[in-house]
Amino acid sequence: MPEPKRSRILVVDDHPMVREWVSQMINRESDLTVCGEAADAAGALATIDTLKPDMAIVDLTMKDSRGTELVREIATRFPKLPVLVLSMHDESLYAERAMRAGAKGYIAKQEAGDKIRSAIRAVLGGQVYLSEAVASKIIREAVADRSGTNAASVDRLSEQQLTVMRMIGRGLTTNQIAEELQLSVKTVEGYIARIKKKLNLSSAKELLQYAILFNKASGD
Repeated sequence: MPEPKRSRILVVDDHPMVREWVSQMINRESDLTVCGEAADAAGALATIDTLKPDMAIVDLTMKDSRGTELVREIATRFPKLPVLVLSMHDESLYAERAMRAGAKGYIAKQEAGDKIRSAIRAVLGGQVYLSEAVASKIIREAVADRSGTNAASVDRLSEQQLTVMRMIGRGLTTNQIAEELQLSVKTVEGYIARIKKKLNLSSAKELLQYAILFNKASGD
């Protein structure tokens, strides 16, 4: 009997030990195989173009890509390739953002192997995979949005605005943020103004307090 066809998966993570762990877990399955690995966004895009995998498992934190930038780039350049985000970041803060960027599923690295394998097979099968808690949260917020009662949320921030807010929470000044992101001070001030407006914060002090608490909640 010929061996059953294995779904070919690309693993993208900048930590070699994580790539090895995920690859070993996948290669033990009779219907799955890792066809390649990548350590950064540029390598991931080049490898997808060359190997044509059936699916990509992607971390959110890459050295040459912030947040969901890589997920969005994959969705734009390879719209038929399903992406499962496997991340250490708090899913309650990042899952919906990843899905909006084009991911088909989101699961935390802390989950057990059987759940990660279930997520892989669900996404390969054309389904969307989210934990029950996150799925319920998204449904509640959608209902609240329709009724006009949704509270201020970091989900309203763009990727760059979220990055700026995190840096504020780390204690960086406007000038330091501008230098690190290679933006003008005026541009960063514009981001800060829009962040305060979206979060209904009235002062720089309130924003700083909010950003510090946010970073603590998300483990930064």
